[in-house]
Amino acid sequence: MATNSGRNCIFCLIANDQDEEAEIMKESDELVCFKDINPAAPHHYLVVPKRHIHCCFSLHRGHISLVKRMAEMGEAVLREQGITDMKVARLGFHMPPYISVGHLHLHVIAPTCQISPYMKYKFIPETVAFITEESLRNWLWNINHQNPSII
Repeated sequence: MATNSGRNCIFCLIANDQDEEAEIMKESDELVCFKDINPAAPHHYLVVPKRHIHCCFSLHRGHISLVKRMAEMGEAVLREQGITDMKVARLGFHMPPYISVGHLHLHVIAPTCQISPYMKYKFIPETVAFITEESLRNWLWNINHQNPSII
């Protein structure tokens, strides 16, 4: 069951199966993957933790494995949908203040060559607004490794 720091968090509602319109693709005890309501490409899914975590800046070194499990679920959904080559996929997070929902969520998008021209700017990897899941894991490792008091 998700915990929510804000009663109006749509992703917490989805994680608790309280949103009838969300199309759940995959679920575990810890995570939920569902279709994005405003897809940027033919395959655009969001993976969220059931526990409310606000954003990437709320994470610490102990969350590295959570981020990895989020990516693994996203890739599994893509494979189930017939996307076998992960080189055509983009998995990443928006960074504050460029988040639209204050609940950690991984964008899983494929194929990248079919990202809408009107939305392409939102998903440019390694920009101030959007980083890949691998970069987030590396950032969490490095920032906490260099200064453990940040945790």
